[in-house]
Amino acid sequence: MKIPIKYTFRNFVSRRLTTGITVVGVALVVFVFSAVLMMAYGVKKTLVKTGSDDNVLVARKSANGEISSILLQETVNIISTLPHIAKNAEGKPISSGETVVVINLTKIEGDGVSNVTVRGVSDQAFTLRPNVKLVDGRMFSFGKRELIVGSSIAKRFAGAQIGQTVRFAGDEWTIVGLFDTGGSGFDSEMWGDTQQLQDAFSRQGGYSTFTFKLDSKENFEDFKTAFNHEQRLQQFEPKIEQRYFEEQSETMAMFIRILGIFVTVIFSLGATIGAMITMYSAVANRTVEIGTMRALGFHRRSILSAFMAESLLLSIVGGAIGIFLASFLQFFKISTLNFDSFAELEFSFALSPNIIVWSFVFALLMGIIGGFLPAVRASRMKIINALRSV
Repeated sequence: MKIPIKYTFRNFVSRRLTTGITVVGVALVVFVFSAVLMMAYGVKKTLVKTGSDDNVLVARKSANGEISSILLQETVNIISTLPHIAKNAEGKPISSGETVVVINLTKIEGDGVSNVTVRGVSDQAFTLRPNVKLVDGRMFSFGKRELIVGSSIAKRFAGAQIGQTVRFAGDEWTIVGLFDTGGSGFDSEMWGDTQQLQDAFSRQGGYSTFTFKLDSKENFEDFKTAFNHEQRLQQFEPKIEQRYFEEQSETMAMFIRILGIFVTVIFSLGATIGAMITMYSAVANRTVEIGTMRALGFHRRSILSAFMAESLLLSIVGGAIGIFLASFLQFFKISTLNFDSFAELEFSFALSPNIIVWSFVFALLMGIIGGFLPAVRASRMKIINALRSV
């Protein structure tokens, strides 16, 4: 005989205190677990949004990031002659040789300084990246030591507001504009004239990366073949810009996941023990009831299934509450040091269907582990011994 499903639901609500404590414990653990995955996914989503799938970024093969890469002007000239590079109305390649450096700025909130990325760009950079919108002030003038700042930088760092100046490389740079890219990694950067940046850091003719637009994204493999056949370019590697920035997120995202999941697993031990105590309590309080069901002909596996279902119900409710609470983190932004760029990156928590699925799986795992032994104990009770406890 099978035990009706309503029996499980009835017992779930009959012990409100112990059930509530267990559900809250599972919910908190799932909340932390979801938050960790959302943080890692938020980093990846922000950096993927930074690049475009029809732009190609060329960097030195041995470089871990843009700041450790260098391309000379002659290398840029060679790349510009290759096929499948889009041209503007004047017949010039839509490209930008960019110089990337890191400077220190003082935070507005709290003491201390942090690293900020400064990107030197050419006049074609804004054609390459139409998502970069100037929202206040004006564009920097080429040939002058002026900067425009991303919306994230203006909010978090002293002296990074329009009309103020920041000092680095032995000179003062005036902030003349504010731009926004809709939440990409560029919002955590400052932009200026690449030639001025090269002069300031004594890197004349030395770019960090070279980015250009393809005439068609389907032609990337053809371009890459031509690139690889050019012997003078063997030290460099072209990548779709979106893919390049996605790879830049992997180290940071992996660190967040490993550290966060390690902490979550420790917390989950407490929630699992709580679920186990709750189910053992349920077994102890229903000894006679279990004996009666066995006397009426209910099989051991039915009793085992009923108690396991009750434990899983606890974990499902707790998991749903935890995911629901974690979903509100999407309204918050945080910043951290990106290990690949060595500069601060602001990003939002991001929720995805995969995160929801894995969070429920994690909750169910706690329910299975916490409910299995009590369920086995209940199913193995002897009828005579159970009924004698009246």
